[in-house]
Amino acid sequence: MAKRLTTFSKLLITAIILAILAFGFLKLKEKFVNPDGSINVADKTEETRTSTNGDKTTILGKNSDGSKNTNAGKSANSTSRGDDETLRVQLVSWGGYAPGLYFNEGAEANLRSRFYKEYGFKVDFKLENDLIVAMDAWLAGEYDVIVQTADAFPLYTAPDEINAANPRAFMQVDWSRGGDAIIVKRGIKSVNDLKGKTIAVAVPSPAQTLLITSLEAAGLNYNDVKVIKTTDNLKAAELFRTNDVDAAVVWSPDDIIATRDVPGSSILLNTESQTNVIADIMVATQDVIDGKRQMFNDFYEGWMKGVAELNNKSNQEKAAKYLAELNGVSTDDALGMMSVVKWTSHGDNVNFFGLNPSYKGMTGKELYTKMSKNFVKTGDATKTAPSWRSVIYTGAVQNASELQGSKYAAEKSKVFTPASPKDKVVAPIATKPVSISFATGQHQLTANAKTIIDLQFAEVAKAFAGTKIRIEGNTDSTGSLQNNITLSEKRAQSVASYLQQEYGLDRNRFVILGNGPNKPVAGCESNATAECKAKNRRTDFELIPG
Repeated sequence: MAKRLTTFSKLLITAIILAILAFGFLKLKEKFVNPDGSINVADKTEETRTSTNGDKTTILGKNSDGSKNTNAGKSANSTSRGDDETLRVQLVSWGGYAPGLYFNEGAEANLRSRFYKEYGFKVDFKLENDLIVAMDAWLAGEYDVIVQTADAFPLYTAPDEINAANPRAFMQVDWSRGGDAIIVKRGIKSVNDLKGKTIAVAVPSPAQTLLITSLEAAGLNYNDVKVIKTTDNLKAAELFRTNDVDAAVVWSPDDIIATRDVPGSSILLNTESQTNVIADIMVATQDVIDGKRQMFNDFYEGWMKGVAELNNKSNQEKAAKYLAELNGVSTDDALGMMSVVKWTSHGDNVNFFGLNPSYKGMTGKELYTKMSKNFVKTGDATKTAPSWRSVIYTGAVQNASELQGSKYAAEKSKVFTPASPKDKVVAPIATKPVSISFATGQHQLTANAKTIIDLQFAEVAKAFAGTKIRIEGNTDSTGSLQNNITLSEKRAQSVASYLQQEYGLDRNRFVILGNGPNKPVAGCESNATAECKAKNRRTDFELIPG
């Protein structure tokens, strides 16, 4: 089985953020900006960096005999810094970048490239897994484009010293689909069971985003767990093997390896179920975009053509060959890297950047804004980031007039099978109780009830697009048992119908149960007080395997 090599893209994000926390924003300013406001391009010593691909470890920047490798991290035919006919793009070791390598006929700027043949410019992709080096080079103008994730992008745009470069997100590359996971020890069966538990997490990073959104699906927050901060997912996986933590957020293949090493442990969930929380994007400065506007528009269009062609599996072997060459791995491993992502199409980008007013799914704005606020709450940022609208460039997406037809269309929602008897009893991944008020004896939703659903569950449904949703209606004990069971089922169906109509969710995604008074809140079994009766009149949203 091909190994899923997702670690580098996550280490990339973790490295820069930890550096920012360690040295402070003022240190970054001293490093990158001279007193007169000009960019300081300082000489950099060669750093030794390691990349781990399964059992294989490579020392980047050095040859096997220990001598310095002057070509490390550089393309064989890399262009000069002042070449206005070449777009210089930094990449990390991640399968989401296969479409660009495929369309470019490899990483190096070359005349075989379809970017050159169809649009008249070259693209030079360079592998740089060290974010400190990548950021330095980007601010110094050595890269036109760098990579990031939408959830971590606020940590680029909030600090004044970095935001002064006017970073702009201009393309979504992919969604993580299986490369990120929460692993747990014996006895933890759902996200709700994480309350009070100790969890190893690389902070700040997409691991933190995955954990926060998972806790929200269970009606919990970051303060309900004890986070042990690590510098990377490898350390989180190692901690999981000790008695010091109950759970960890890791990336493939460490989810499989670590749970195999710890008896009784399991993978609680991953981005195959929580499908829409980790989105890779590409970023450039506004000045570079302005200076190479047509090139950026054509780069986007060519990349989207590559995505469309790679949806044909017969082309994926070629893309894997180029991805393998860039990363120094086997073609099988490259195919593994490609298997844990969903390359986003032109239609997906239209939706992601908020250009489709009828789209109800997860957008870049939602991810960016959500994590901007969360990073302040967790102490990883001192202030919220500027608005999403002010840090994006949508011209490339809007000008892609040739990208028409089904092969460029947005991803369709998952098709679910009708509810089965098993769906009614299977253990939930997460349960979120929500108090939705109904008039006595009624099941129609009020305007206030709809607002509560919008605020407390709609985002969860969008993030966990790979799961079914079991909606359980509950009542207090007032009235006859059978009437309460019937009424609670109608109320649950009303909630499902609203989500279906308002957010376009598949009707087969819902499993409807009416419990009546038979499933009271612990401690309120007798319905003896008005407070207990109110707690029992609730709607439980449960995420179950799809």
